[in-house]
Amino acid sequence: MGQTLTGLLTSVRAIAGRPGTQTRARPGDGPDPGLLAALRHCGDHLAALAASGPLTDARRTRLIASIGALTTACSTPGADAFDALLRTGQQALDSGGDAGARLALALADEATALRARSKGAWRLRGNALDALGRSEEAITAYERHLALQQNTAASRDVERRIATLRAAGDRIDEALALVGNGEEARDGKEDRGGGGGGAAGAGAVRLSRRLPAAEARAAFTELVRLRTTERGAADPAVRRLAALYAEHRRLSDRDLMADPLLGGAEPIGVPGLRRFLAGRTVCLVADTPHTAEQEQRPGSSLAALIEGYDLVVRCDAVRHAAPTARTDLHAVTLRGDSPWKGPRWDRRATARLVFGDPLPHWRLALRSRLVPGAQDRIGDATLRRPLHDPALLAEATPADGPASTAYTVLRLLDFLGTPARVDLIGFEGPASLPPREREWIGARTGTTDDTAVRITLR
Repeated sequence: MGQTLTGLLTSVRAIAGRPGTQTRARPGDGPDPGLLAALRHCGDHLAALAASGPLTDARRTRLIASIGALTTACSTPGADAFDALLRTGQQALDSGGDAGARLALALADEATALRARSKGAWRLRGNALDALGRSEEAITAYERHLALQQNTAASRDVERRIATLRAAGDRIDEALALVGNGEEARDGKEDRGGGGGGAAGAGAVRLSRRLPAAEARAAFTELVRLRTTERGAADPAVRRLAALYAEHRRLSDRDLMADPLLGGAEPIGVPGLRRFLAGRTVCLVADTPHTAEQEQRPGSSLAALIEGYDLVVRCDAVRHAAPTARTDLHAVTLRGDSPWKGPRWDRRATARLVFGDPLPHWRLALRSRLVPGAQDRIGDATLRRPLHDPALLAEATPADGPASTAYTVLRLLDFLGTPARVDLIGFEGPASLPPREREWIGARTGTTDDTAVRITLR
């Protein structure tokens, strides 16, 4: 194998040149400069393998054979070496280790430059970046692959991988938001008391979803350790932080699996809902006979008004609006004694949020009442109690009973802060909210007219 490796390295250098060789213009039917650059990357890798001693790994042997096939294709006039380039990149990835992943990425970069619309090249690039722990860049490459892929069935594993990488990043974002909110609250108390900076340790941890995966795991571990030391394991925010850490590690170890009991819906958390709402106009429509009748009347001004919003929100059991009435976000609160039973949620909605506690009964209700295909997204456990979750609004349970679903949705939208505008439509008379909730809305009312109350989020 030593002679074969040395001979192949000599052939590669003869065709492509040595490291630092200037890429020359393509002479006649000679190899494309991009292929020559790819061969030079292969030559560098072969040189490193030759210096590492005898080869006993079958995966590296297959990589060397693949480089040999690429070399032959590049030296054969008129041959199309592109497929050989992609196969070599995949073999480099399969050989394992950072060195193999770096070679695969270098070859993928040359492949995407040669053929920008090659779905195979973009997938190879995504896989290489993923193997190197560069998750955000991998997502971008995977999305380019999906945009070019016509076969939906063939892209499901890539879609799952994107969902996994995003979910892992979302856990980091939520952890940073949780720690940041806690730091502000703690710093405020310490300033008033003239105290020191006990929270500075956790705040100084370098954690970001854009860090390479190994560095992000180490930083997340350190953040949990510092925060637990500062506040104790019984602190609600620390418990939530530890849960996010556990979810992040699970997602780092294996792909996000679709829950067959969720009817194919994609679970979304706080960051996902933030993206869903970002920059959009939202109206929350009351379910009253008058509003429903006006909404269904052809040419009515109310129907035109509702249709003009980016997102239409409806709450709980929608009894009056037509089954076909547009619903982009459906929110429902599980009330009464658990386990909660009731009709299945069959109204078509782009996203559905289900509010309820405790967690085991919430999960049971979700799995028994969701209808497959009736929603594309479903709020996950991080969104099941936004008013009282310490990572979100962290309010005490009021003495006058649980909040209405409409109020819970409004408070959540206000907290997220990403919609461009939020209006209430039809919440007058029989649909009016309890006094405490009306007071909160009144403090944020921007304009009113005969059909809508505009809420200015701040």
